[in-house]
Amino acid sequence: MIKTLTLTRPDDWHLHVRDGAALSTVVPHSAAQFGRAIIMPNLRPPVTTTAQALAYKARILAAVPHGAAFEPLMTLYLTDRLPPDEIARAREAGIVAVKLYPAGATTNSDAGVTELRKTYPTLEAMQRLGVPLLVHGEVTAPEIDLFDREAVFIDTQLIPLRRDFPELKIVFEHITTREAAHYVAEADRFTAATLTAHHLLYNRNAIFTGGIRPHYYCLPVLKRESHRQALLAAAVSGNPRFFLGTDSAPHPVHLKEHASGCAGCYTAFSAMELYAQAFDGMDALDKLEAFASFFGADFYGLPRNTGTLTLKRETWTVPEHFAFGEAELKPLGAGETLGWRVI
Repeated sequence: MIKTLTLTRPDDWHLHVRDGAALSTVVPHSAAQFGRAIIMPNLRPPVTTTAQALAYKARILAAVPHGAAFEPLMTLYLTDRLPPDEIARAREAGIVAVKLYPAGATTNSDAGVTELRKTYPTLEAMQRLGVPLLVHGEVTAPEIDLFDREAVFIDTQLIPLRRDFPELKIVFEHITTREAAHYVAEADRFTAATLTAHHLLYNRNAIFTGGIRPHYYCLPVLKRESHRQALLAAAVSGNPRFFLGTDSAPHPVHLKEHASGCAGCYTAFSAMELYAQAFDGMDALDKLEAFASFFGADFYGLPRNTGTLTLKRETWTVPEHFAFGEAELKPLGAGETLGWRVI
């Protein structure tokens, strides 16, 4: 039995860190495990210009602990009116991608895209300049069942988008269904997907076991066990177009444990321990390094990290909460036991 596991330092290709006082809690958690992280732009107001992205990056860097090697990789928020010429400025400044939120799909997505065709001039610029599109892949029409929104998005939005922009790099983020896993597996080199630890470890029963458990509520929502098994198979397949993206999304406890609680699971504190648990359960620890440390960097055309991270097979308890500005932040699995620990 493997007792320790040393990996090339991993990256997080999908991360929320919020802004303001929250940064001082959540940025050090990610910096302790990851060399880089792609930062989501769904602030309020959203990050829609290069200048805003660079200012946000400076605030994040100010929260990185002294001596930690952590690079935030910035993105822009796609709107119906994001001008194509902003893409050239963003690329020149090192912005790595643009994020598509269908309007109303998730947290702070009200400024998102109402109709994909309105964004086509901007997408053309992105395809020409090699700037990836990061996709929250759900339709938002109220008549579509919540658990079907990802599969319907593939048929009605993603397939036509790929047809119209065959060489636009697309990352189908935090996929949750068998349909999404199969779509990406059968796609070409321009399409990839990120997988979260919570979608690998839990199915939708986790939200309801023993009562409503709001800290397991996220969007896209956890799905059936058959979908979780398909995601696990994709994660351990060795296909280089599936890679790590935590979608760690912090919310104050009082807004999670609320009559209309926020969507998002906070996993950054124990991210690699959670992924190790998922891969260990599949007897595939030998596949974790490539998934966590190589495939994402390769897809984005960035160098692989040179440092290392070591995990030890050790039982420990996830903390109950952290300070979060003037509020509290509860991590996923608070008070529960994990079998791997970053050392």
